[in-house]
Amino acid sequence: MVGLNRNRDILLTALLDALMIGLAWFIFVSFRPQVQQIILEEIQISLTVVVIAHSAYWLMVFLIAGLYKHMYLVSRFDEFLKVGKASVLGTLFLYFFITATGIFGPEGILQNILIYFVLILLLVTINRFVIRSIQRMYAMRGKGLHRAVIVGTGKTAVNVFEDLLRNKTHGMQVLGYVSVPNGRLEYSEVNEEDIIGDLDNIDDIIEELGIQEIIVALEPEKREELIRVIGNVNHSGVRLKLLPDFHQLVSGLNKTNQIFGLPLIEISPDVMPFWEKVVKRIMDIVFSILILVLFMPLFIAIIIAVKLTSEGPAIYAQKRTGKNGRPFTMYKFRTMYVDAEEQTGPTWATEDDPRITKIGRWLRKLRLDELPQFVNVLKGEMSLVGPRPERPFFVEKFKKEIPMYTRRLRVRPGITGWAQVKWKYDASLDDVMEKTKYDLFYIENMSLRMDFKILINTLFSVIRAKGR
Repeated sequence: MVGLNRNRDILLTALLDALMIGLAWFIFVSFRPQVQQIILEEIQISLTVVVIAHSAYWLMVFLIAGLYKHMYLVSRFDEFLKVGKASVLGTLFLYFFITATGIFGPEGILQNILIYFVLILLLVTINRFVIRSIQRMYAMRGKGLHRAVIVGTGKTAVNVFEDLLRNKTHGMQVLGYVSVPNGRLEYSEVNEEDIIGDLDNIDDIIEELGIQEIIVALEPEKREELIRVIGNVNHSGVRLKLLPDFHQLVSGLNKTNQIFGLPLIEISPDVMPFWEKVVKRIMDIVFSILILVLFMPLFIAIIIAVKLTSEGPAIYAQKRTGKNGRPFTMYKFRTMYVDAEEQTGPTWATEDDPRITKIGRWLRKLRLDELPQFVNVLKGEMSLVGPRPERPFFVEKFKKEIPMYTRRLRVRPGITGWAQVKWKYDASLDDVMEKTKYDLFYIENMSLRMDFKILINTLFSVIRAKGR
């Protein structure tokens, strides 16, 4: 239900944007009929095709610029700035394209492009202003509000609820409180019937009630539970907000959003802009195809070597946990003897592991055993860069023992990652905890720049044969 509401808002906004973009074009050519004449007579493209392509271009620009992200009750001034930036970038690209191709000739290009820019900016801004005003009006009437819960049952939680209740334009409908039990008798300031569950069943609460916003308002003495709270909320469609304490506010170390006087810190793992996500996926596809094609002779040689040196299949398939906890089958060149874990069960590889074959030891050192995983990358189950996918057995184990471990599952797992280049192989739970810190750092700071840095470091690790 949450996803449907969000998709509906995005689709409606995009449709109205497209209408305004089309209107801007018709107004522009009515003032500059020579532009339409060149298109129809010299370039010989139908007007319908031009209008469709024109709207599609701008919708793509707006999508890349993030204008269809966080659509609910955005500040109208902030939206104007975002539309302005996207309009400048889109118009500049068109200007350079027209200048480079010379399709309209050198005369009056700058003047025409300025008029065109003003029309796009003005009409799209008007559209967004009207949409946000209608949203705000509906919110003040208590309609179309986001479903929210407050984590905490103390005085702080009650104050937050009362503040949100007084200001309808916050856009939230608080359905109740979620308690945070910690083994002791919990003191509560709220009525027992207003408590809809506890932190341990937060997933069920989110699913059953269609929760879109979670506000964490713990008492100062319960702040040690904060990590457990953040670790338990792992729904990509749910926005998590924290109520900062006095020291966090005056230090200025945290970025806060104001909801009509109520300062909230938003926990958002989605820091990579949309255009970077598109480029990252394109890189995954292109690199995977190149590796699978160019290294095919090496693939064949490794398959023959593995088959000749030990019994069993050359390609080893193993269940791993992927993005959002979805299981998938990961492929590797087999480096261990068949049924190596039959007696021991799932265990980590050690420095001189007797389960590893002779050829397997070299494949691991050079990390060639992971080459078949480019098939997983091509299928979209993995990425070139991301946290390493773990087996379901270990995921369930680590979820109970390592705080916030499940936040690793918010992104596609990778062939290599920040933890792989900064930390050694897993040999104990302490190693896993350290690598989890690096994985969480990567997730909170994802960028193409960081991906390139990790890929370069991985290349040097392969050259130095540091795999195990």
